Amino acid sequence: MEEQKPQRTLAAMQQFLSTPLDERLGHAADVPPEETVLALFRAVVATVPAYRAFLAEQGIPPDTVRTFADFQRLPLLTKENYLKRHPLPALCREGRLDSCDLIAVSSGSTGEPTLWPRFVTDELPIATRFEQVFHDSFHADTHRTLAVVCFPLGTWVGGIYTANCCRHLAVKGYPITVVTPGNNKEEILRVVQALGPAFEQTVLLGYPPFLKDVIDTGRARGVAWDRYRIKLVLAGEVFSEEWRSFVGERVGAVNPCYDSASLYGTADAGVLGNETPLSICIRRFLAQHPQVAYELFGESRLPTLVQYDPHSRFFETHAGTLLFSGDNGIPLVRYHISDTGGVISYDRMLAFLSEQGFDPAAELKRHGGEHGIRPLPFVYVFGRSHFTVSFFGANIYPENVTVGLEQPVIQEWVTGKFVLQTTEDADRNRVLSVVVELAPGVEDSEEKRQAIAASLESHLLRLNSEFAHYVPAEYRTPHVRLTPNGDPEYFPVGVKHRYTRK
Repeated sequence: MEEQKPQRTLAAMQQFLSTPLDERLGHAADVPPEETVLALFRAVVATVPAYRAFLAEQGIPPDTVRTFADFQRLPLLTKENYLKRHPLPALCREGRLDSCDLIAVSSGSTGEPTLWPRFVTDELPIATRFEQVFHDSFHADTHRTLAVVCFPLGTWVGGIYTANCCRHLAVKGYPITVVTPGNNKEEILRVVQALGPAFEQTVLLGYPPFLKDVIDTGRARGVAWDRYRIKLVLAGEVFSEEWRSFVGERVGAVNPCYDSASLYGTADAGVLGNETPLSICIRRFLAQHPQVAYELFGESRLPTLVQYDPHSRFFETHAGTLLFSGDNGIPLVRYHISDTGGVISYDRMLAFLSEQGFDPAAELKRHGGEHGIRPLPFVYVFGRSHFTVSFFGANIYPENVTVGLEQPVIQEWVTGKFVLQTTEDADRNRVLSVVVELAPGVEDSEEKRQAIAASLESHLLRLNSEFAHYVPAEYRTPHVRLTPNGDPEYFPVGVKHRYTRK
């Protein structure tokens, strides 16, 4: 028996349960986040053997890192140079895997799982992200709420983590009751209709395309979604504001800024940031003013825009990509996740919008909103990375597709070049699309498209456990399009090829 564990748990739980959300998010004004991240660095040096070894390999004496400027010169951590080079226990506090009480799994590019241990106290900062959504967006502190966890259950990060965080809120006193059908569509529809009438509102938590499929299936069967005052917690996908409005209308939602919220999360460290009524209001304005969005973000596409607590997850940028530092079962310092995006301070964001003649706080108040206006910084994310496509929350890798094209007969038809992307059909359902370049002299045919789609599906199921467990069976078959060799739109001659398209 380890006496420190219950003591550490009691202290952390007591602080979480007894600290109101306003106070918990208000500490940014008291302590600079740079001091918090420096304290994290010192704690990781003192307790994590792998990080001490990493610094030694880099020739960096820890005691030379005294200021935030010193911190910013620390080398970046990645899966390749850190996580894969050290035994799992060495990555944990005190070099002990049993310092954690739960291990979650995420798929790698070859289907080999990455293991993410954590202790119950590591869930509490993430529970605060859920609390922010449930309190500020859904008013769940004063409304009896049914939380329906529709993320996949099992060893994967999303479902169990979400259920635990929602239960922490219930323990804190929120009138929230949790039910966990996972990504079983029939069970979701059953529990919503059986339990929903006993609550003032029902929150569906899941990946955007899957929740839309649940909603559409329910509508086809006569489910009166507006009866349950549906709210949505979403994760894992960048979606349009048109999609938000479209799905909101189907469940009878009337206030887009308060009826849904997206989480920016990663298996590596849980939820890093969350949409707020303020960030949604801003994003909807930017969706209507693409030139303003381009000036702000520097790209002709609209990213996910969330706010974050810099004392919980400290963001920095590197060459147009994001890195963060945060405590967890595996504490991470300047961890490079390669997501394309950036950071914008609260004051800079509001000043920029003011120059465009837009006041989001005033806009929210005009629509009766008083919650969700907090002076927290913003982080924007275009996608998981340049090399993956997210589909129903599963990261789909080009390497998985390559195997499907390298099978006998099929490899005689194609060059091996392809473009992987997700699209929407006329009913705004997500579709996994693979555009494949035909070998010279080979002609398109329905027989070839079907054979390639079947091969891709088979090998995605074999190689990618997230695809196998996250994506409903009816959405697993990719939509395959075959183009002539050298197609100027997808495979221009003489141009470096990109295997994914956002």
